[in-house]
Amino acid sequence: MAVPKRRTSRTARKTRRANHDKVAAPALTRCSNCGEVQRPHRVCPACGFYNGQSVVAKPAPAPASSEG
Repeated sequence: MAVPKRRTSRTARKTRRANHDKVAAPALTRCSNCGEVQRPHRVCPACGFYNGQSVVAKPAPAPASSEG
Protein backbone atom coordinates (compact mmCIF):
# COMPACT_ATOMS: atom_id res chain seq x y z
CA MET A 1 0.00 0.00 0.00
CA ALA A 2 1.36 3.43 -0.93
CA VAL A 3 2.04 5.96 1.79
CA PRO A 4 3.00 9.65 1.52
CA LYS A 5 6.75 10.24 1.57
CA ARG A 6 6.41 13.66 3.21
CA ARG A 7 3.79 15.27 5.39
CA THR A 8 1.63 17.75 3.46
CA SER A 9 2.49 21.28 4.56
CA ARG A 10 -0.14 23.64 5.97
CA THR A 11 0.14 25.90 2.94
CA ALA A 12 -0.30 23.08 0.42
CA ARG A 13 -3.24 21.70 2.36
CA LYS A 14 -4.95 25.09 2.67
CA THR A 15 -4.34 25.91 -1.00
CA ARG A 16 -5.87 22.62 -2.10
CA ARG A 17 -8.93 23.14 0.09
CA ALA A 18 -9.32 26.77 -0.96
CA ASN A 19 -9.37 25.86 -4.66
CA HIS A 20 -11.83 23.03 -4.12
CA ASP A 21 -14.30 24.98 -1.96
CA LYS A 22 -14.20 28.30 -3.77
CA VAL A 23 -17.53 29.88 -4.73
CA ALA A 24 -17.99 31.09 -8.30
CA ALA A 25 -19.64 34.43 -9.01
CA PRO A 26 -23.21 34.00 -10.30
CA ALA A 27 -23.79 34.38 -14.03
CA LEU A 28 -25.49 37.65 -14.95
CA THR A 29 -27.31 38.81 -18.08
CA ARG A 30 -29.15 41.95 -19.17
CA CYS A 31 -32.93 42.08 -19.27
CA SER A 32 -34.13 42.36 -22.87
CA ASN A 33 -37.00 44.63 -21.78
CA CYS A 34 -35.49 47.14 -19.35
CA GLY A 35 -31.73 46.46 -19.50
CA GLU A 36 -31.31 45.72 -15.79
CA VAL A 37 -28.80 43.10 -14.66
CA GLN A 38 -30.48 39.82 -13.73
CA ARG A 39 -29.78 36.11 -13.25
CA PRO A 40 -30.35 34.06 -16.43
CA HIS A 41 -33.58 32.06 -16.87
CA ARG A 42 -35.40 34.03 -14.17
CA VAL A 43 -38.05 36.76 -14.12
CA CYS A 44 -36.53 40.24 -14.10
CA PRO A 45 -36.93 41.68 -10.58
CA ALA A 46 -37.09 45.24 -11.96
CA CYS A 47 -39.81 44.95 -14.61
CA GLY A 48 -41.36 41.48 -14.17
CA PHE A 49 -40.68 40.31 -17.74
CA TYR A 50 -39.39 36.88 -18.79
CA ASN A 51 -38.63 35.86 -22.37
CA GLY A 52 -40.28 39.02 -23.73
CA GLN A 53 -43.57 38.47 -21.89
CA SER A 54 -44.94 40.18 -18.79
CA VAL A 55 -45.10 37.49 -16.11
CA VAL A 56 -45.35 39.49 -12.89
CA ALA A 57 -47.43 42.67 -12.78
CA LYS A 58 -45.33 45.42 -11.24
CA PRO A 59 -47.21 48.36 -9.69
CA ALA A 60 -46.63 51.75 -11.29
CA PRO A 61 -44.47 54.08 -9.20
CA ALA A 62 -46.57 56.48 -7.12
CA PRO A 63 -46.24 60.15 -8.07
CA ALA A 64 -44.20 62.22 -5.65
CA SER A 65 -46.48 64.28 -3.44
CA SER A 66 -45.26 67.56 -2.04
CA GLU A 67 -46.18 68.01 1.59
CA GLY A 68 -45.95 71.51 2.89
